[in-house]
Amino acid sequence: MRTMPRVLIVEDEAPIAELIAVNLRHNGFQPTWAMDSEAAQRELDAVLPDVILLDWMLPGESGLSLAKKWRKDPRTKAVPILMLTARGDEADRVAGLDAGADDYIIKPFSTKEMLARIRAVLRRRAPEQVGGSVAIGPLLLDASTHRVSYDGQMLRMGPTEFKLLHYFMKNAERVHSRGQLLDKVWGDHVFIEERTVDVHVKRLREALGVAGVLIETVRGAGYRLTAQPLAQLQGAQAATSS
Repeated sequence: MRTMPRVLIVEDEAPIAELIAVNLRHNGFQPTWAMDSEAAQRELDAVLPDVILLDWMLPGESGLSLAKKWRKDPRTKAVPILMLTARGDEADRVAGLDAGADDYIIKPFSTKEMLARIRAVLRRRAPEQVGGSVAIGPLLLDASTHRVSYDGQMLRMGPTEFKLLHYFMKNAERVHSRGQLLDKVWGDHVFIEERTVDVHVKRLREALGVAGVLIETVRGAGYRLTAQPLAQLQGAQAATSS
């Protein structure tokens, strides 16, 4: 017998939560409802769900804060999170995705759209970054420990920037359009503007510091990670230290 996927609904408005739960049950899911952050944490501690539907505006701790906390927790960091919110501005969508949400559903939404997005994140749940490391010169990314270093010095970056860098490093020297990056890094189920890629590339360059020059803008085409500036960069560093 096939196990029904568990969905944790974190929503403080009972009518909305009940409507979501009814539709989930009728479509082969096993929903659980939590109306605030404390109840949601209790549910997570008891049973790990397959998907979390997380309202942005909650009493007490916000959904945005919860997403960030759960992404830092090794036990919950791989659970897909779909943010439910009436906040539809690009800045809000970027903030939700940057906090660790896998998708962003704007209220009011149709039941069909919600179900399609849940199924989409479940199809893509198998993590691409299952372990191992990749290096471009002195730039090292370890997917199993979620660490990035350059020339032995640890670098700090957000989860989206980490995913973006991982994809760039695994596909070095290739040019990637903004649309391709959205599909490969965010997933083709996420509906956000291509300008969002520019925001995260800028943040990635800032996080990389001097190694930010490795991320090149290819006019009219997109972005690529290239090792070609490394020799020049390392030469400059050697000259500075001598």
